[in-house]
Amino acid sequence: MIDQIIEYNKAFVAQKGYEQYVTDKYPDKKLAVLSCMDTRLTELLPAALGLKNGDAKIIKNAGGLVISPFDSAMRSLIVAIYELGVKEIMVVAHSHCGACHMSFDHFHHEMLARGISEETLDTIRKCGVDLNQWLEGFKDTPDSVRKTVATIATHPLMPRDVVVRGFIIDSVTGGLEEIKASAHE
Repeated sequence: MIDQIIEYNKAFVAQKGYEQYVTDKYPDKKLAVLSCMDTRLTELLPAALGLKNGDAKIIKNAGGLVISPFDSAMRSLIVAIYELGVKEIMVVAHSHCGACHMSFDHFHHEMLARGISEETLDTIRKCGVDLNQWLEGFKDTPDSVRKTVATIATHPLMPRDVVVRGFIIDSVTGGLEEIKASAHE
């Protein structure tokens, strides 16, 4: 598959297919979007949000989560704010997410079946990585959005003038539902 992609890329560049995408590194809308890496959102998310190339920094990971205050998603958001001028952040989870109900127990069996040894897993644990926490998903999507928004908004390096809001996008229709900070708002 990668070789096919490389061949396609050569033709893309030769035919100047890139010209319609030329922009600079600064997001025109001063927006960052943290979302899930789900393939259903590859084109749906920007289309449903009305974003074109160059409008926003889109950061994707499994579940659209900030799992700790100093993980790579949070680092990317901090860089987007201080280096690239981002003023607003949207956390956009989605319906029917594969990270919902994800657990290390499942991955553990898969890893063993694919040749990862218990010794390797023990070494990782001895280095201080809690695999149960690191590979844990979430049970409740709105609650997960609330937690991620709160982690971002209360981060010690987050300027108080940056707007952080959470949403769930329908994986089929692209409809957005805003998730308020608490269930009672």
